[in-house]
Amino acid sequence: MARDEAVIGCIGELLLGTRGTAGPGEVLVRVRGGTETFLAWSDEPLERGSRVLVVDSRGTRQVDVIRWADPFDAPAG
Repeated sequence: MARDEAVIGCIGELLLGTRGTAGPGEVLVRVRGGTETFLAWSDEPLERGSRVLVVDSRGTRQVDVIRWADPFDAPAG
């Protein structure tokens, strides 16, 4: 299956934590006017509920993610 370019750059929330190289989790992403779930792979383990950024698509409803912290949520200082 081809890469899903529409999901790259989207923010999501992990429904199931990732295990780093030991296996994927599951991420819920707002895309195409709705929400969709994908298998989520990351270099490091990420816990359930983490906000993540989709950085790549592996096709077949699988994506690579990294931890995301919205810079606008940071306290001013």
